[in-house]
Amino acid sequence: MMKNGSRKSLILFLLTIGLIPCLHAQNNSQALQKEVSGAGITKDPNDTTKMTWKTGGLYNLTFNQAALSNWAAGGDNSALSLNTLLNLYAFYVDGRRSWDNFLTLAYGIANTTSLGTRKTDDRINLTSKYGYDLGKKWYLSGLLDFRSQFAPGYNYPTGKPRVFTSDWLAPAYVLLSIGMDYKPTSNFDVFLSPATARELIVNNDSLAAVGAFGVDSGKKSRFEFGAYASVNYTSNLSKTATYVGRLDLFSDYTKNPQNIALYMTNVLNVKVNSSISMNLALTLIYDDKIRSVKADGTPGGPALQLQEVLGIGLAYKFAKKVRKPAAPPTPPPPAAPPK
Repeated sequence: MMKNGSRKSLILFLLTIGLIPCLHAQNNSQALQKEVSGAGITKDPNDTTKMTWKTGGLYNLTFNQAALSNWAAGGDNSALSLNTLLNLYAFYVDGRRSWDNFLTLAYGIANTTSLGTRKTDDRINLTSKYGYDLGKKWYLSGLLDFRSQFAPGYNYPTGKPRVFTSDWLAPAYVLLSIGMDYKPTSNFDVFLSPATARELIVNNDSLAAVGAFGVDSGKKSRFEFGAYASVNYTSNLSKTATYVGRLDLFSDYTKNPQNIALYMTNVLNVKVNSSISMNLALTLIYDDKIRSVKADGTPGGPALQLQEVLGIGLAYKFAKKVRKPAAPPTPPPPAAPPK
C-alpha cells in the first residue's frame, strides 16, 4: 500500500502539470489587456481605416496519464489528469470610448487509484469595463464582474468522508462599480470607486442553511455596498521575462468596513522559445467572511489563502481585428452645362 507522503507527492505533481496552461493563459490575457488599455488599439499609421474591435483568445487542453504494475519503488497503480481552459477577449475603441471584455472558463480533474476523482480547477469569470476618456489620463468608467464555478466542490478531511463545500452559483459574486480609471502609462492603471455594489449568491439549500461564504443562515444571498479599488501592473523585466500583477480591494460599508477583502495575483513568465515558457504564479486571497477548514474537517476562522505554482507549459493564441471602413470620398460636383 502506498504511503500518504507518496500519494501527496504524486497528486501535487499532477496538479502542478495540469495548472501550468491556465497560468500561461492568464499571463497572455493580461498582456493583451495591456496592449489595448491606456494606449488604444495599435495599428499601422499609414492605414486610413478606423479599427473598432479586436477579438481573440487562448485555448489549452492538457492530458496526463501514468500507470504502474508491480513497481518496486511504489506509487499509485493509475493516475490521470485533464485540464482545459478557454480565455476570450473583445476590445472596442472608438474615439474617446473604450470597452474591454474578458471571459475565462476553466475546468480540470485528476484521478488516482487511491484517491479517486478530484477537481483541480473550476472557474467562470466574466469582466466588462466601459470607459470614456476625460483627458489627462483619467477615464470615467463602469465595471461589471461575475465569478462562479461549474461543478460541486469538496474538502477531504484526513480519515473522514469528503465534505460538500461549493457548487454552481454557490458561491457566485456579482460586482457592479462606477468610478475613475487612471492610466498614466500603458502598463499601469488604477481603478477607484466609492460606489460599488456586490451581490454574494449561495444558490444551494444545504450551504445556505449553515451560512456558507458569509450569508445569513437560511438566506441565499447577501448584498454589500462599499468602496472598490483595482490596480494592474505589467513589467518587461528582460527580453524574455515578464511580470504581471493585479490587486483588488473591497470594503463593505454595511459591515466592518475596516476589514478589507483582498484578491491578489502575481505571475512571472519566462519565455524559453516560441511555444514553451516557464511560469511562476502566486495568488493571495483574504475575506473575513470566509471561514477556513482545518485538516481534520473542523471549521476555522478567517485565514489568508495562498497558492503557488511553478511549471512549464504550452499555449495557443488567436486574434482577429475588425476595422471600420473609411467614409467613401465625396464625388466631385457635376460639370457646368456648356454655354
